[in-house]
Amino acid sequence: MSWGNELWDQFDNLEKHTQWGIDFLDKYAKFVKERLEIEQNYAKQLRNLVKKYCPKRPAKDDEPRFTSCVAFFNILNELNDYAGQREVVAEEIGHKVFSEIMRYSYELKAERKSHLQEGRKAQQYLDICLKQMDNSKRKFERECREAEKAQQTYERLDSDTNATKSDVEKAKQQLNLRTHMADESKNEYAAQLQNYNAEQHKHFYIVIPQVYKHLQEMDERRTVKLSECYKGFADAERKVIPIISKCLEGMVHAAKSVDERRDSQIVVDCFKSGFEPPGDYPFEDYSQHIYRAVSDGTISTPKQEMRVDPKMTVGKAKGKLWPFGKKPKGQASEDFSHLPPEQRRKKLQQRIDELNRELQKEIDQKEALNKMKDVYEKNPQMGDPSSLPPRIAETMSNIEKLRMEIHKNESWLSEVEGKVGQRSERRHSADTNHLAAQGRESPEGSYTEDANQEVRVQPPSHAHSEFDDEFDDDEPLPAIGHCKAIYPFDGNNEGTLAMKEGDVMYIIEEDKGDGWTRARKQNGEEGYVPTSYIEVTLEKNSKGAVTYI
Repeated sequence: MSWGNELWDQFDNLEKHTQWGIDFLDKYAKFVKERLEIEQNYAKQLRNLVKKYCPKRPAKDDEPRFTSCVAFFNILNELNDYAGQREVVAEEIGHKVFSEIMRYSYELKAERKSHLQEGRKAQQYLDICLKQMDNSKRKFERECREAEKAQQTYERLDSDTNATKSDVEKAKQQLNLRTHMADESKNEYAAQLQNYNAEQHKHFYIVIPQVYKHLQEMDERRTVKLSECYKGFADAERKVIPIISKCLEGMVHAAKSVDERRDSQIVVDCFKSGFEPPGDYPFEDYSQHIYRAVSDGTISTPKQEMRVDPKMTVGKAKGKLWPFGKKPKGQASEDFSHLPPEQRRKKLQQRIDELNRELQKEIDQKEALNKMKDVYEKNPQMGDPSSLPPRIAETMSNIEKLRMEIHKNESWLSEVEGKVGQRSERRHSADTNHLAAQGRESPEGSYTEDANQEVRVQPPSHAHSEFDDEFDDDEPLPAIGHCKAIYPFDGNNEGTLAMKEGDVMYIIEEDKGDGWTRARKQNGEEGYVPTSYIEVTLEKNSKGAVTYI
């Protein structure tokens, strides 16, 4: 099957067909471009969605702890990876499909133009040969007619007796001339005819078949290129399927990791205060001086007097229930005494763990400096060993400070754990006494008349004092020095203290290494100020003296 043999007379139709093929290629390229833009926009919208719902930099206390939240953030991460794979698909399509189609379309247009120009040139040459042959044919026809006229004239004069001999000779010469010219036209026409037939054979059996063959090969290459682009389009999707499957598996794994029991336990760990539930309100008998009326002819003995501790009146007890309502206001203290016992224990434990990590870093740094010092002593060209002792001394000082800080926090933690244990024991004892008291209660809800079973409401006084001491407002911290502001500070953030240049304030807490010092103004306002903004003067006996400002 060849276009040159089968379609030798369909030049115009082949020209239209090849143009349609190029138009279809451009149409597919436009489709790929729009699909590419869809993939890019889809990936961009997915990333914006992930960015919108994923926290940028969560604070340490705001980190997701619930399994449902952790699973959601894991799903967001997987979705972000999925968006990255859509970008990979867009990049593959743009590089291996769209760019290739546009390049090939440009080459195809140039090649088609060249082949069509070659075909038109061959057709124009054949038309010229045909025109030359037709001209020679017409000339030959004209000369033959002129020769026939000259012959008729000669025969008429030759048979006419009245014609002179010169007229006859003249007619004969004219006949010979026309006959000669007719013979030359005949030879020319024969030559042109032979030439045209040869060119026509060459045109339809050599030149045009070759041009059509090139057009056919070009069109077949276009079809193959489209097939390759179709396959490349699918390969771009198939290549990311394994990674997309992993992303989907990660989402399923995140969904399965949600544990409702663990979330409930986290709620307990976050909000458990460690307080005991409030005890029963005591019965306050205001009718102890009123005797029962006589009934049934007998006088009943007065009910045993219930001794009520005045400290446990309703009003007094009501004022101590703030842990179950609004917490008292006050600034956070270093030992977290402003927090409920359970939360205070957790905070102290977290701080101890952080200090232990910092201590380990300092110990590792000390060991590294000692090794470096030994190396410098053995090889002085590598460094000066005398430059390391100040750094080693500084590291040792940091280690000692961290150990003291850990010991201080561990003592606070032991204190908290001891109080929590005492509360648990007291609660268990209170529950036992409460059940015993209920056993002595009569079915009608009144107490028996037996003096040995008299109920006395006398809560232990030490429990009240401990409760009051732990939850009363914190007293002001003692001043350990004073400072002068050398730069102004706005103090817009929570917990900071605004100051002007030249303000003199009391120091109530030194810089712990974070660049902030706790200070108090003359009016009692407290907060943190940048250490680099003040000039600090500490009192020498500040640790031994307890002076309240």
